[in-house]
Amino acid sequence: MEIKIIKNRSDIGAGTRGSDMGVDAIEIAAINAGNDFFNKHLYEDVETHNETIYNKNNNDFAKRIENVVEQCQRVSNAVQANLTAGYFPIVLSGDHSSALGTLSGIKAANPNKTMGVIWLDAHADLHSPYTSPSGNIHGMPLAAALGNDNLACQINHPSPTTISHWNNLKNIGINGPKMQAKHLIFFGLRDYETAEAQLIEAAGIKHYKVEEVRFRTLAICVQEAIDQLKDCDIIYISFDVDSMDCDSVSYGTGTPVPIGFQAEEIMKIIDQFVATKKVCCIEFTEINPLLDNKGNKMAETAFQVLDHITKTI
Repeated sequence: MEIKIIKNRSDIGAGTRGSDMGVDAIEIAAINAGNDFFNKHLYEDVETHNETIYNKNNNDFAKRIENVVEQCQRVSNAVQANLTAGYFPIVLSGDHSSALGTLSGIKAANPNKTMGVIWLDAHADLHSPYTSPSGNIHGMPLAAALGNDNLACQINHPSPTTISHWNNLKNIGINGPKMQAKHLIFFGLRDYETAEAQLIEAAGIKHYKVEEVRFRTLAICVQEAIDQLKDCDIIYISFDVDSMDCDSVSYGTGTPVPIGFQAEEIMKIIDQFVATKKVCCIEFTEINPLLDNKGNKMAETAFQVLDHITKTI
């Protein structure tokens, strides 16, 4: 299957600006490494709504949600079209809110298939406008994909307009949830709020913390995850770079968290899933070169992972 790079330079769902430059930072990393990666693979650019950061925000508890809905629809359309055309999409995104678009596009292209989701991330991204303490939508894509508002933990009272946009977001690609909670598995989760923790507990969502993966061995934990997804026809992997250790890699991401994975561990995790032949799409997200304390180190590390896994694919 031929790889297609989908470049989505959008950061309107984040709380900190700059992740829209992550795609270009990865390309610069490839150039500086003398690697012609981006000349070897087909690609397409997704139109963005980044100019909306200058607009007055009128959405309570879900910042710029009307524009995030449009952006996720664009990403969904691109992913669906490329999967339907027989490509293997690798999505390079700015902030993580766009992952809802990727998930929706995969499901739209495979409406009768069961999808498993591997979320490599320090954060749970399970908030909704009803529970979010920040209103940043990059913390909400999985709640939207699961169609779970988590009203049991409600602290906010969104306006009817915000609720309407939120419902539109949940129904991109196909109406309703894109996957089941039992088919969502976290790796690297270590920074999340009480509302998310309660949803994880209530829904029985499996999550592997870094220390467990190292203690029990990576191979065993990933195989357990593969076994849990045995009924899934396809698997989507979302790689947020904050799943890696910010102290040893860099702080070039919007919400860095210590004690994360090393790049080599990320490669091994993805390789083991790719070996199942079920992986249909991989996404890289939340690289922010404006925050990098080591030059362009985060993008360079992400490119090492990207270059490695494309060879595995």
